Amino acid sequence: MKKIILLLILFANAFLASAQSTEEYIEEYADIAQDLAEEHHIPASIILGVAIHESAAGKSKIARYLNNHFGFKGKNSSTEIRSAYKDFPTVDSSYVHFITFLKSRTYFNVLFDKHDQYDFKAWARGIQQGGYARSRSWASQVIALIRKYELYQYDNRPEDYLEPVDPKPVYHAKKKSRKTYTVKQGDNLSIIAKRNKTTIKALMSKNGLKSNALKPGQKLKL
Repeated sequence: MKKIILLLILFANAFLASAQSTEEYIEEYADIAQDLAEEHHIPASIILGVAIHESAAGKSKIARYLNNHFGFKGKNSSTEIRSAYKDFPTVDSSYVHFITFLKSRTYFNVLFDKHDQYDFKAWARGIQQGGYARSRSWASQVIALIRKYELYQYDNRPEDYLEPVDPKPVYHAKKKSRKTYTVKQGDNLSIIAKRNKTTIKALMSKNGLKSNALKPGQKLKL
């Protein structure tokens, strides 16, 4: 039993030792991200951010066994794992496929003309809106990764580039609906006040009444 536990500990330690940190992952793949960014005018930060998010910085099973760093589904020839995800001969080919995929889909291709190669926030939101991922928080997660690891430094932004400011959300105050009551035969202020959990004095004040006299069909503000 002790030997089994020792073997498990050794295996776990070996795995942790071989596992890349996110910083090491960025260092390894920053060059190809920048090359693709320069060629296709897309932020390198987006390429890296999506890859880190979808592959857990190269630690996910599909990244380790299928070289799939962008979560693409499809056929694979792997004998090591059973998966519904596509395999790639190299990690770099997975990166290239990401650009090919975006350019081959109408709802992603428009982003290349719509946004510049530095506005990673607009790209992340546009890719999400195009249906790249089901999660509603996907874009905000990718943006958070870009900010956390300062991936925008790989975008080669001009010195005078100003990052677009997100518009502040506009909150519209709800208009309070005014309740009214139509006086019926036999009603009086006391009955109406009790029924609507208010007071005679409040009813008279809201409606500018000088006496308790009411007429059927008369409308009262409550």
